[in-house]
Amino acid sequence: MSDSGEKTIDPRWAEQVTPELTDAILAKAIDGRVTCPVLRKLAEDTGISYKVAGAAADLADVKVHNCDLGCF
Repeated sequence: MSDSGEKTIDPRWAEQVTPELTDAILAKAIDGRVTCPVLRKLAEDTGISYKVAGAAADLADVKVHNCDLGCF
């Protein structure tokens, strides 16, 4: 097991991330963080899976917090 501390992003989800999605997440982020409910709503509103939304947040270096369901 690697102990690099870096999160691995699944390429199946990462390849579906668009610049528009990344921009939308960055627009909703405050101090580099976004809440789980906000990210879930964005995923639902744009018709993408939670996995893709999570990958987009990871790629944008936005941390997801207040996660109740463990989606991200």
